[in-house]
Amino acid sequence: MSERSTFSPFWHRVRGMKPRLRPHVQIVRQHFRGARWYVVQDPTSNAYFRLNPVAHEFVGLMDGSRTVESIWEMGLTRHADDALTQNEVINVLSQLHSGNLLQGDLAPETEQLLGRGRERVQQKAVQQAIGLMYFKVRLFNPDHLLTALEPFFRPAINRVGFIAWCVLVAAALGTVLPHWQQLRGQFESTIAPSNWFALAATFVLVKLWHELGHGLICKRFGGHVPEFGAMMLVLMPAPYVDASSAWTFRSKWQRVAVGGGGMMFELALASVMAFVWTSMNRAGEAGLVKQLAYNVMFTSSVSTIIFNANPLMRFDGYYMLSDVLEVPNLMQRSMTMLKFLAQKHLFQLDSIQAPTSSPGEAVLLLAYGIGAFIYRILVFFSITLYIMGKLFAIGLLLAAWTAAMWFVLPVAGFLRWLVTNTAVQDRRTRVWGVTAALVAAAVLIVGVIPMPDHRRAEGVVESAARSGVFAGAQGSIGQVHVRSGQRVKKGDPIVTMTLPEMDAMLRLARAQLAEHESLELLSHSRTPGEQMVAEKYVESDKAELAYLESQASELVVRAPQDGVVAGSDLSQFVGRMMNKGDVLCEVLEPQDLRVAAILSQQQADWIATLPPEKFETEVRRASRVNEVIPVVMTRPPAAARRELPHEALGFQGGGKVETRAGKVQNGERVASRPLFKALFREKPPENGETAPALGMPGERVYVRFSLPARPLLAQWIDRVRQSVQGRAKV
Repeated sequence: MSERSTFSPFWHRVRGMKPRLRPHVQIVRQHFRGARWYVVQDPTSNAYFRLNPVAHEFVGLMDGSRTVESIWEMGLTRHADDALTQNEVINVLSQLHSGNLLQGDLAPETEQLLGRGRERVQQKAVQQAIGLMYFKVRLFNPDHLLTALEPFFRPAINRVGFIAWCVLVAAALGTVLPHWQQLRGQFESTIAPSNWFALAATFVLVKLWHELGHGLICKRFGGHVPEFGAMMLVLMPAPYVDASSAWTFRSKWQRVAVGGGGMMFELALASVMAFVWTSMNRAGEAGLVKQLAYNVMFTSSVSTIIFNANPLMRFDGYYMLSDVLEVPNLMQRSMTMLKFLAQKHLFQLDSIQAPTSSPGEAVLLLAYGIGAFIYRILVFFSITLYIMGKLFAIGLLLAAWTAAMWFVLPVAGFLRWLVTNTAVQDRRTRVWGVTAALVAAAVLIVGVIPMPDHRRAEGVVESAARSGVFAGAQGSIGQVHVRSGQRVKKGDPIVTMTLPEMDAMLRLARAQLAEHESLELLSHSRTPGEQMVAEKYVESDKAELAYLESQASELVVRAPQDGVVAGSDLSQFVGRMMNKGDVLCEVLEPQDLRVAAILSQQQADWIATLPPEKFETEVRRASRVNEVIPVVMTRPPAAARRELPHEALGFQGGGKVETRAGKVQNGERVASRPLFKALFREKPPENGETAPALGMPGERVYVRFSLPARPLLAQWIDRVRQSVQGRAKV
């Protein structure tokens, strides 16, 4: 770590001040990571500042009669190298002054110097603009309402209540998980436009309950909640409460309880709704109540996982992690650590100070800063693309605004730092040179140098010669003639089905035919008219008998081609009733294999624009991902279809394609969105080498396409363009 600079060129502006804290200021002692700290609180503005013991002693000596310089000199005498530097003294005074915690006459130049702390107000406004998806507006003070409600909830806000909450959530999970397929199948109807209003109303009500949890637990431990407001959470209005008074609690577990209180209230409500939804699902009922119960579960799970519980964003999980690790201002200090490392090692500046002197805490701040930055970028792109898919104009505006705030303003701030910061003056040549080199390297790597371009998809091994075996008529399986894996020839019987009604109908048809044939013989001795009628009856009976015999022959299901029987063991289905057209099994040729890959609209687009010789394709079997098998495309994707080539590609088979629950078409699962199918065959080996086998039909494979190398920027633009084209309904 760098050595701290003791003196400041602005010291003359504050040295003669005789400040003191305002009477209403409160100071609470806490412990963080084995060290003692002091939290300075202003109850009127709800502002908080954290001071170490040296800074606390300095503030405690400010009584309105001592000058700043005399107090600083006393600190030097008592603490030597651990005493506050002049820059640190100015920073402490600036923070206290900006929070309206200092009392005393200030000269205009001192007011100007300490007024820099007021830039935090401007920075807060800028942050509101930057985080357009998380905009906040204060509404009223809810403290008196929470004070009235807290006694009713007090019996549940304790250790016994926490245990009961754990049991409730566990029981709800155990109840709803067996219905996972139905639960997932209702997702499409939940996000449909017809349910948007109900989903938005549910979201607001659930978040009101969520914020009530924060406020009540904060009141339970003696805090106060001075602010209730509304915020825009990804363009969705949501309430919030200010429970920051929990920062003064001595116990970190009380602070963690306040941070997690909203999620606990929310998950308790979701658990109750899980029981409601499950009971209605078992009864086969569908209606408004079931949909509302699902809305509550969906809202609670999505918002809790993506936002509230995630410590990489400044929501509940972030504050809980900060309290557990005992690292206050985790986000701000992690960003400061990244800046410090860049200034220290890239620009080699000496007059800078690290945000921590602990090596372990430094590693923690570095890891958190990198993780939070990457996660924010991923969430930004994911949410923006989703909104563009639903509301293109709003999504495009959101993307342009946030991109400008995240990139244009930081770049402008960095340029301002290069020009105005005094620490850069002695090393301006190196700083500008390193900056120019980094920019040039970024331009070269991202926009000039060709990089490998790989696209990926999933597929399944299938037989090129395959035929489905279907029930030819309605009946129950009476006898199975083959087993799975057995080779058959075309026309060999697979199963024989029985239908007692068919036997009775055949006997009746034959008896009627014999009767009418007798009447026909008798009619030869009668009038020609009677003879003609009898012949018509016989002709009709023969046609009926021929039809019934053809239907009876369909009860014997035969192999449509030579090959091997594939599918489930049919012997376990003996006695099961089958309808005409139901799938029984497949007959395929295992020696003639190919790969059927499923592609999205975006993947099919670039395949259609590139000739096969411009890209290479390889597959890896899911069971042996270390073996690479080169393949060549034999049939490009044509029209989009919803039928999957095999169940192994759907969620039920371990794949990534969402299927419609219970939907089967032509014997194949139906995907929730149209997909394109391309066929590939194993590439002939070169130089006599033996390539790994494709495996067995039905095995899932991973397909990788190697396109011509292009700069990363061109690849990213292409991916974003295709993603927008696939999502935007314009």
